[in-house]
Amino acid sequence: MFLAIDAGNSNVVFALFDEKTGKWTNHFRLETKTSKLISQLGKKVPVYFLEHNLTPDTIQQIGMSSVVPEINQILIDFCKNYFGLEPYLISPNSYSKLPIKTKRPQEMGTDLMCNGLAAWYKFKNACIVVDFGTALTFTILDESGEIMGVDIVPGLRTAIKALFMNTSKLPDVELKLPESAIGKNTVHAIQAGILYGYTGLVKGMLETIRKEAQLDFKVVATGGLAEILTSLEQEFDTIDKNLTLEGLRLMTLANL
Repeated sequence: MFLAIDAGNSNVVFALFDEKTGKWTNHFRLETKTSKLISQLGKKVPVYFLEHNLTPDTIQQIGMSSVVPEINQILIDFCKNYFGLEPYLISPNSYSKLPIKTKRPQEMGTDLMCNGLAAWYKFKNACIVVDFGTALTFTILDESGEIMGVDIVPGLRTAIKALFMNTSKLPDVELKLPESAIGKNTVHAIQAGILYGYTGLVKGMLETIRKEAQLDFKVVATGGLAEILTSLEQEFDTIDKNLTLEGLRLMTLANL
């Protein structure tokens, strides 16, 4: 099996790809916070493997993408000790062997490059990847696989947390799309404002990108929150929760 480790600002995602079936079979995540990560790795990963009848030696290759440099060595050391393998850490040096290109490799996050690579393999066409994570990102590729650019917006949960942290009376609320866009109470008002507001934001961004680029884009959504905004389903050609992981796997294999 191939193990993908995707270290983001909120969570570190572990996922297993079964080479025989060609499918992602297992997913679990840990909090990224450095103070808890070491103990979580030592306790939760072995327990997860035990509960799912997996052994460390079933892992043959490990690829790792990280936008949190301070935890990279922690993850690398854990992989060496538990799996007996050193993960391939994706970096700007990984991009030269890919069928997609970027003019700014040092500025392109490895997660965004993974998204772009997987989308390119999926469509072989100009495409936009909308990633609903801690940040909401739009990665835009032309028909040749050149990354035209990226747009970054605070993510859904980040926006709600910003309201909660920076106001005295507004509560932290569940990310749930309400039936009405007109808020009837405080919780409803925040949910409607953020979720319907972001629906308009995504539609507007896609429309503006298409108008400026004058290309027939395929649009793929990914990220843990991609399925919350159900009113956006018609805007996407597909929703692929494993897109970043698949790009991580493809990028690792291209470089090993």
